[in-house]
Amino acid sequence: MRTALAIARKELSIYFTTPWAYAVFTAMVAISSMFFVGLLQAFQGVHEQARQVGWSRLPPDAVVYRNLTEGVVVQLWGTVMIITLFVAPFLSMRLFAEEKRNKTFELLMTTPVRPIELVLGKYLGGLGIISATLGLTLVFPLLLSAFGSSTSGAVLEWPTVLLGYGGLLLWGATCMAVGMFISSLTESQMVAALLTFVVLLPWMMLHGLVQSVEEPLRSFISYLSFDTQLQNLLRGVLDVKSLVFFLSVILFSLLLTHRTVEAQRWA
Repeated sequence: MRTALAIARKELSIYFTTPWAYAVFTAMVAISSMFFVGLLQAFQGVHEQARQVGWSRLPPDAVVYRNLTEGVVVQLWGTVMIITLFVAPFLSMRLFAEEKRNKTFELLMTTPVRPIELVLGKYLGGLGIISATLGLTLVFPLLLSAFGSSTSGAVLEWPTVLLGYGGLLLWGATCMAVGMFISSLTESQMVAALLTFVVLLPWMMLHGLVQSVEEPLRSFISYLSFDTQLQNLLRGVLDVKSLVFFLSVILFSLLLTHRTVEAQRWA
């Protein structure tokens, strides 16, 4: 485990000494800020209408705007989930592909480092950078908590906010695991990023097929959909089935990466 942690520290130092990570940080903050401001404006607009005509005369879907947690933060987490779908492939693409392109992968395979230590080390490094990226979005609920107001007491329901953020971290960890496996298959970083996106996007959109198929296929597709599994977590509902699903995808991706690295070691 000490070797894996050393590899993870090396990966993190590479990320933080290149402009690429800061470009991703900037993009995440800029795009999230844009949606955050839009959600705040929508929240204020609905409350203005409610003051004029009353909540009972507003459309049923306006009920989510009764408080900042559901009206702004929960919806913001849903938006960050989509942004992560675009960001994660660019963070995971270099994990193995760069080693192969620079011809350092073969040298790495001649060292006493075991494939499992290499895979875990690189994954922990990738996990660190995606956690740092998603951690930047915590500034938005902190701003609401500091400057927002509520007539019912607490401005935000922090258990809901933090459980939703935990769901985002789980989603980011899953994207990195899938991306690392694809990165282990190629020496082209752009190919790795593109293939990761091509895998993750349809996987997330599987829920769109639910209404067009019959049971039991409907339940099976719904269970496999990333979007379906994330919805409860983002709303602050702890769902054990979702945790098992995401952990299974992560472990399976790590296993595939390990087998790929091991096979290439003896090739």
